[in-house]
Amino acid sequence: MRCPFCTAQDTRVLDSRLINDGDQVRRRRECNVCKERFTTFETAELNMPSVVKRDGIREPFEETKLRSGMLKSLEKRPVDRDAIEAAITRIKKELIAKGEREISARELGEKVMKELILLDHVAFVRFASVYRSFQDVSEFTDMIEDLQKK
Repeated sequence: MRCPFCTAQDTRVLDSRLINDGDQVRRRRECNVCKERFTTFETAELNMPSVVKRDGIREPFEETKLRSGMLKSLEKRPVDRDAIEAAITRIKKELIAKGEREISARELGEKVMKELILLDHVAFVRFASVYRSFQDVSEFTDMIEDLQKK
């Protein structure tokens, strides 16, 4: 592993730990040249399904888009960053376990809403309002009444 500070290729691992339920390895490293320390993360490369949009266009699954959409909904909400990452990991695991080559954007959106309702009801309503393209206030009130019943 190349040192990010001096670009030397001679680094050594000081500590390794499993994180994210064993899906990732966190390694603490030290450069043998400049003695700076840094952390690296190792994950398995997995083939994620393509996302089929409403208009039929297929795009590769992008974790950054998933994270961005969830973070926009959770903006200024008291939700722990680790809980958000755990939700993203659960969505990805579910997609991989399914073994499908493609997933509809609608189905992916439903999975996101399922996780958001567990994290924060306000974030869930925010996401659902954009995802389901609410047209008027009555659709908001219907969703809020459904949440209160649950």
